[in-house]
Amino acid sequence: MPPNLNRTTWRKSSRSANHGGQCVEVAGNRDGIAALRDSKNPTGPALVFTPATFTAFVESVKSGRLDLS
Repeated sequence: MPPNLNRTTWRKSSRSANHGGQCVEVAGNRDGIAALRDSKNPTGPALVFTPATFTAFVESVKSGRLDLS
């Protein structure tokens, strides 16, 4: 069962632009999980990770391994 994220504190990624473009919000204040969501759709789905898996995901993004272009 997915975790209940209703009381989660979200913060906008420091890499998100402040002019309304593509915005990602991150939640890391819950024990044992880290979560990502689209700030333009706060009631929509979120990606939920264990802290170790989130770290691996971020490292993959930084290295360009997930770049589809």
